[in-house]
Parts: sequence; C-alpha cells; structure tokens
Amino acid sequence: KQIEELDAGDDIKAKLHKEVKRLKSLSKGSSEVNVERTYIENCLALPWNKKSQDNNDIINARAVLDADHYGMKDVKDRIIEYLAVRNITSVSDAPILCLVGPPGTGKTSIARSVALALNKKYIRVCLGGVRDEAEIRGHRKTYVGAMPGRIIEGLKQAKTSNPLMLLDEIDKVSNDYRSDTSSALLEVLDGEQNSHFVDHYIDMPVDLSEILFIATANDLSEVSRPLLDRMEIIEVSSYTKNEKLHIAKEHLVAKQLKKNGLTKKSVRFTDKALAKIIDGYTMEAGVRELERMIAAVLRKVVRKNYTVGGVNIEKQIVITDKNLSEYLGKVKFIKEKASRKNEVGIVRGLAWTAAGGDTLEIEVNVLGGKPELILTGNMGDVMRESAQIALSYVRSVVRKNQIFEENAIHIHIPEGAVPKDGPSAGITMATAIYSAVTGKPVDASTAMTGEVTLRGRVMPIGGLKEKLLAAKTAGLKRVLVPLENKSDVEELEEEIVHGLEFVYVSDMKEVLKLAIVK
Repeated sequence: KQIEELDAGDDIKAKLHKEVKRLKSLSKGSSEVNVERTYIENCLALPWNKKSQDNNDIINARAVLDADHYGMKDVKDRIIEYLAVRNITSVSDAPILCLVGPPGTGKTSIARSVALALNKKYIRVCLGGVRDEAEIRGHRKTYVGAMPGRIIEGLKQAKTSNPLMLLDEIDKVSNDYRSDTSSALLEVLDGEQNSHFVDHYIDMPVDLSEILFIATANDLSEVSRPLLDRMEIIEVSSYTKNEKLHIAKEHLVAKQLKKNGLTKKSVRFTDKALAKIIDGYTMEAGVRELERMIAAVLRKVVRKNYTVGGVNIEKQIVITDKNLSEYLGKVKFIKEKASRKNEVGIVRGLAWTAAGGDTLEIEVNVLGGKPELILTGNMGDVMRESAQIALSYVRSVVRKNQIFEENAIHIHIPEGAVPKDGPSAGITMATAIYSAVTGKPVDASTAMTGEVTLRGRVMPIGGLKEKLLAAKTAGLKRVLVPLENKSDVEELEEEIVHGLEFVYVSDMKEVLKLAIVK
C-alpha cells in the first residue's frame, strides 16, 4: 500500500514490489529478513518526486538576507540572480555554490539564511574529517550494518527532493588508502551527472539536480581541481573595521544579551567601546573572537550584579572605551604604526594572513665579512627565493659589485616566531637591499606589495583587500601596487580605499624612484 502511494517512477515502484515479494518468500528465522525490511523502509522514506513549494519573492529574499547578515554583497546578489532566472524560466537546475573565506566570516550562517529566504528545508552535512567514500555513496546492502550515505540520509531527513544542502568544510575531506572521498563528491556536485546519482545502498538512481548545494571552505588549495571545477566559487573576504562594528551593533550584542539573560535596557555598548574591542582585543578576519569578547564583558556584568534570585541592575550599565579594561583587562594587540622618520634599509611591506592583513617591516643590513646572503625571520621557501631574486636584481642595477664581493647582506623580517611565506614581498626586499647598499633612505609613509622578476618586472599578487586594510590601520599614506592589480583595487569599496594614495607600478625602476628619498 505504501509503495502504491509513493510519489515515484514506475520502475522504482516495480523494483520495490519485487523486493517485497522477496521478503515474503524468506523464512521468518532468516537473518536476511531484517536486512530486506530495513532496505525497503529506507527506500520508502526517500522523498523521490515530492517537492516543497519555494518562496519566489525576490524582495522578501533580499530583506531576509539583509536582516540576518551585514555586507556579503556577492553572495546575496548571486542568490537573488538565481531566484530571478528561475522565476522567468521555471528551470529548476540549482547552482552549486562554494563560499570560500577565513573562519568566522559567516559562511555557514548565510546558508541557513538563504534556506529561510527561499523557504527551503535546510540540511547541513559536515564533511570535516570524512575519509571514507561510503560516507558519501553508502555501503552495499550485502554488508553487515550497511546504511545509505550522508546525501541520501540528508534527503530522508528533509522529506523533500529540493532542500538546501550545506556541505560544510569541503576542504577538510581526507582520503585513506582504500578510498577517495573527493572523487565520490564529483558525481554529487556535477549538474550533468547528479540527476541519476546512484547510492550503493539504495542501488537506484536518485535525482539530486533540484537540491541547492552550498559548500563552504577555508582554503581552496586543499580542494582537488576536478571538484573545484564543478562549483561556482564566491569569495567571502575579511570584514573591514566598519563592517565588524555594524555586525556587533546589529547582531552580536543583541544575541549575547539574550544568551546571558540581560536586556538592552540593562546594558549598552558605545560605538567607541566596540571599536576598541575590535582593535585592541581581537585579531581576526571574521567576528567569532569579537562575539566572545562581548560575551566576556556581559558575563562579568552578570557576576557583579548577581543577587540571590537573579540579576539586579537598577540603572543601565554603559560600557565605554574608558571602563572597558575593567571587564577585559589590558589591551592584547597593539597595531604597528608607520615609522615617523625615513630610514636606510627599512621598508614597510604588506602581507596577507589567515587573520586578515598585516604590515611587515623588512630590515636589511650590509655587514663586512665574507660575501653571503643571510635570511632570518622564519621565512618559507618561496620568500627565500624572492630574496635571492631581489638581491640578483639589485646587483644588476648597482654597478659597484665590490660592495657585494666584500660584504654580507642580512635580510630580517621581525617577529621571528611567526612563520612567513608567499610571493608578495619581492619588491619590498629589493627596495630594502637597494637602500642599504646605496645608503639612501626610504620614504616611511609608503608601503608596497608585489613580486619582482630577475629583470625587474613587477608581478601581480593576491589578498589585496586585507593588505590595504592593514596599510590603513597602520596609518600609511601611499601604497605601491602592481599595475596588473589595478582592476582589483577598482572593485574595492570606497570605505577601504578612502584616504590611501595608490601608485601602480610595472617596473622596479618606478618603485625605486617613488620609494627612495633623494
């Protein structure tokens, strides 16, 4: 009776009738009875052609996304575009999106908001540490304790064939010697193949093409190339200070007040207090630590005002930048500021880190003794090669080769305990070496980023938004950026570029002309 009522194709019903016939023919004491019965029940629990009615109201979707998240323009625009196209074509092929960005930037929570905006069932499948292909594709039902894979389990849970399925931490899937999990995901995330996805346990084609897949990842270098090719990548970059301030005011404070049993009438944070928490107590790309700090302040408020029977707050407590240290202790992070005077052999570079951008002060000394290049400051292989190239370029420009033959060149990047690597410090190191060798000072208000070739050509780099935010925080006035990165700067919001002078450079000669003080 259940099979007849099932909203599925005739071939699926025919197979299930056949399985029921087989179940009837088995003797009651047989060990296969339970296996067969569980299989039929799993097949009947799948939604097959059963769909939920989506909310196609674009204005409502935008309002829901804006209410839940500040910023994230690209993600919101892409979801609205998907809705708009589907409304006029009625084609139900759902896109496969991959949100990539540092931890704490709201990738998982935006997926929940998208499900709410579209009125879809929300299913989260966490892939962190999954190393067995059977977790995705299921076990063959002949094995003891066989069960369907996580995708089919998600569909059973959703009870509709068109939910929103979040594949969380797709870059954290791992392999063992028996199976390759990334390859098992290829069929799931391929729009051409997933309409006939065959789970080893169910052993019948299941249509996944109407599921809206959203994957999240921190680092794309960990994801296999074929898998990456099947997804549409959307970058979720670090938040600016202003964005963090808005997120704290509009979302985090209210959320933590509720969690700690307080109300808006009892505790208020001033904008300056929130700004001080962002600058002095957190160093991150997202807002997780910021939320923890707000929670820490509120816990102390509760403890101070706790009486038997609850919290007794007679008049509103205002958290300001002046009394913040009473709750959080002394400031943890002091941002490095621009040097006040021009110095020889010291150049300010810009770096991308997982916690946002940072400025690096590269120092070079010319030491008497045997000719060699000394590199300190915990540099990676790529950075060491950049230093070799920078030295070779300077040697080709400065004709006094006697300096190099009679002296050692020592390049150091402060904070030696912090590992540093990447291909964006080439022009910074070349400028610092040139300055140290010629004795000419470098402009202290100028920062730079870019890779250099042996012939002095300036190559483009990545992570520009974070680097420019770091330059702005440090109070630098002028930034030298590779010419090929001009389009990246033009795409940035006014809030980031305001107050910075950009000079686009394509050759090392231009860099030296701008950075070296005559």
